[in-house]
Amino acid sequence: MSHVIDDTNDEMPAEIDFSGAQRGKFFREGAVLRVPVYLDAEVRSYLAARADAKGVPVDRLVNDLLRKDIELIEAAR
Repeated sequence: MSHVIDDTNDEMPAEIDFSGAQRGKFFREGAVLRVPVYLDAEVRSYLAARADAKGVPVDRLVNDLLRKDIELIEAAR
């Protein structure tokens, strides 16, 4: 059976049954959404090598670099 997505029709297909669904089942008050950031391979490789040389995790290095960029942007205003 072929499934074709029709972007022009906003109605829910009839075969999807939400009769047993529970609204808010996975909602958690105050939950923080952590959005993944995907780096180009060469950027990731460079940052991984720099982080390794400094003995820090890549995420800490990236956050430090971004904080410095933010400071520069704000100072230039």
